[in-house]
Amino acid sequence: MASKPAFAKGAQVEHPKFGPGQVQDCTDQHIVIKFDESGERKFVLEIALPNIKKIDRPAPAEKKRAAKKKTAATPA
Repeated sequence: MASKPAFAKGAQVEHPKFGPGQVQDCTDQHIVIKFDESGERKFVLEIALPNIKKIDRPAPAEKKRAAKKKTAATPA
């Protein structure tokens, strides 16, 4: 029987070095967190678990990429 993961997907967490982030995936061995400032990182759960704490905050809004401007082709 599989055990329940330490953190649910989408949970808001905080790491002392990387700051706040959102759990992307959590298994018995690894946890993947997308941090607000430093991007996605994968940790060995057993090692990282003491440093990761659940926080109460709404999920951050996804940043939208700015559309690239189309440049008019210059006639040759």
